[in-house]
Amino acid sequence: MKRREFITLLGSATATRVVPARAQQPASLRTIGFFGSSTASGMEHWTAAFIQRLAELGWIEGRTLAIEYRWAEGRNERYAEIANELVRLKVDVILTYGTPPTKAAKQATAVIPIVFAAAADPVASGLVTSLARPGANVTGLSLQQSDIVGKKLQVLREVLTGLHRLAVMGNLDNPATLLEIGEVRKAASGLGIEIIPIEMRRAEDIAPAFAAASGKAEALYVATDPLILTNIGRINTLAMSARLPTIYNGREYLESGGLMSYGPNYPDLFRRSADFVNKILRGSKPGDVPVEQPTKFDLVINLTTAKALSLTVPPTLLARADEVIE
Repeated sequence: MKRREFITLLGSATATRVVPARAQQPASLRTIGFFGSSTASGMEHWTAAFIQRLAELGWIEGRTLAIEYRWAEGRNERYAEIANELVRLKVDVILTYGTPPTKAAKQATAVIPIVFAAAADPVASGLVTSLARPGANVTGLSLQQSDIVGKKLQVLREVLTGLHRLAVMGNLDNPATLLEIGEVRKAASGLGIEIIPIEMRRAEDIAPAFAAASGKAEALYVATDPLILTNIGRINTLAMSARLPTIYNGREYLESGGLMSYGPNYPDLFRRSADFVNKILRGSKPGDVPVEQPTKFDLVINLTTAKALSLTVPPTLLARADEVIE
């Protein structure tokens, strides 16, 4: 997307977020409740991809569609509040990102359709009955992030060939994080890597958690979560200060100094989620729309961070990367 087009789309999103769209638009417009579990700036690329795809499908924000934006900023206590607010507004469909926000929306309504743009293992998390037949009022796109844990550890070991102690950070209030950390433990055990947990449940836990793990690990695996995304700048700053190379699930986590990421392309997931929303707005029942999985996975390497950490990235790994940040 060209920069000018992106800024135009983002400006539209921001304007709608500041002044509720329903207050400005005719009552006949269909309305999406955009349940942003992180921040507007943290999710801006994803929001733009979603809006652009909606436009391609004939849903123009402010003309044929209204969007109510709400941002939880990774705070667990905001999830139920936002979900209930969107239900009170009687939106036509709720778009979510992440397992806890989707659970909050599901608990708030059994009637309004819910589309998750990305959720980890939605069957194990109890969001849907099955991928083929979600049932109830929920469907969307599964991250299946537990399935790629082994690949992420292999990539990390290509840079750190002598890796033996790995710190693992995650929001323990997120059930999807617990599933992912469980897979990390299994994969690490097979590779002879010792796991050092860095526990957190809120932003205030980040600095003390790093202090507790200081000097004990050689690298840091960070589980995907809205709280992590909201505080990614701070996490990367502390990781750099501790000289800890990091591995993440997506490119967005590298812009503030992360080392590597391997995982689904999030803008693509949000773009595809617009297709789900389109189907529902045109009459499909969410329980009959199969959950889909990522089709595009990206390996991204931040060479600037690698140099700052005095790390040499093997040419063979650079050649496989989908993007190299320099």
